[in-house]
Amino acid sequence: MSGQPSHSPQAAVEQALAAARSDDCIVIADETSSANVRWAGNTLTTNGVSRSRQLTVIAIRRSGDTAKVGVVSRAGVRDEQIPAIVAEADQAAAEGTPAEDAQPLATQQDAAAIDSAASWDGPAAQTEIGVFSRFAADLGDAFSAAASGGRRLYGFAEHEMTSSFVGTSTGLRLRHDQPAGRVELNAKSADLVRSAWAGIATRDFADVDVAGLAAGLGERLAWAKRTVELPAGRYETLLPPTAVSDLMIYLYWSADAKDALDGRTVFSRPGGGTRVGEELTSQPVTLLSDPAAARLECSPFVIAHASSRASSVFDNGQALGRTGWITAGRLTALRQTRHTAALSGLPYTPPIGNLIMEFEGSDTSLPDMISNTSRGLLLTCLWYIREVDPQTLLLTGLTRDGVYLVENGEVTGAVNNFRFNESPVAVLGRISEAGQTEQTLPREWNDYFTRTAMPPLRVDDFNMSSVSQAS
Repeated sequence: MSGQPSHSPQAAVEQALAAARSDDCIVIADETSSANVRWAGNTLTTNGVSRSRQLTVIAIRRSGDTAKVGVVSRAGVRDEQIPAIVAEADQAAAEGTPAEDAQPLATQQDAAAIDSAASWDGPAAQTEIGVFSRFAADLGDAFSAAASGGRRLYGFAEHEMTSSFVGTSTGLRLRHDQPAGRVELNAKSADLVRSAWAGIATRDFADVDVAGLAAGLGERLAWAKRTVELPAGRYETLLPPTAVSDLMIYLYWSADAKDALDGRTVFSRPGGGTRVGEELTSQPVTLLSDPAAARLECSPFVIAHASSRASSVFDNGQALGRTGWITAGRLTALRQTRHTAALSGLPYTPPIGNLIMEFEGSDTSLPDMISNTSRGLLLTCLWYIREVDPQTLLLTGLTRDGVYLVENGEVTGAVNNFRFNESPVAVLGRISEAGQTEQTLPREWNDYFTRTAMPPLRVDDFNMSSVSQAS
């Protein structure tokens, strides 16, 4: 239909491949639907839904062992625009320089090894405002409870469904449907002086315990009725799962084989090579990714819209499986492409869309860890995290929405916020206790990465480098 998007993303993929004149071509069609609700002062304020479609054409021109790549991505593409987009990608390939990551493309035979429940045929999956039906009812109950307790609730909930269709000139046809949801909930005292935050990631909102989240925030606001001023320094610190996830996600993003081979990161071996195989901590910590992890399911194959130091368009359609990045305290893998795997001599371990930290035999809860604390700090979350030194992975950032003093097994009050300076790698070596792994939501990185499961951690001598006036 002239002037309208293609009647299906699969049709757009097939039309683009049919128009391709390059030696190889990869087409990715992403169809996304999203729904959201927002609230303030114990009242729902807005809600909405949206739809979008993006078409990415990757043209590859080969000459012997070399290949040049052109990539063009467009949103809201109409049928009659597809040939021009394909031609633009082909022209970009013709004018480009040889790609160092050139590899053969996957075929449909390669895809046979991929454990995917989604078939190529059928309409794109969609979400709608009804995904919040039970959640909204529970939220209404939480509003009433908050109002009766002199508290105000603020926040939002979002749900997104993206269907990605990957087709190639080698016959590959793969599809993945990815749901993603998150809730961020703030509670404030009636005078708006005290504030506490909680967040959770979800696939479908069926597992969101609104009452539990709100009750936990009420408890934190009660803790903050007493305030204590503390100086900067090193403190025994309890990190809840959300704070742990923000630190570990940055570690994961920094664990690229190419950067390590180039001597740029904490994972570079002095004198050359990587630190894969070295012990990072004596603690029995495992950091892994698994496309099939329950409630954290993600694409079981590579979907790469562009090449970077850790991913390659040539790897589109390659199978993904459970990968241990750190195993029993030892660095066992780095994120890399087939190209960098050949350079490093390590197994091919591409990035995966979730991250899980486990401690063997740890089943302690955060309340139990608080009860076992003589004196220390309990954090809510981390914020405004930035890298200071890639060679040590030193990060800086702020605490936010509640730092609490724990004395003799009880929370005795709220303390001022701090700026911290810490390396997630160094933190691994100072863990003195870990709790049970649970699904969580990073505060800093949840616009980009939501599928995480982390334990609470007790960390010795966490460096609160200065007092912060941030609230």
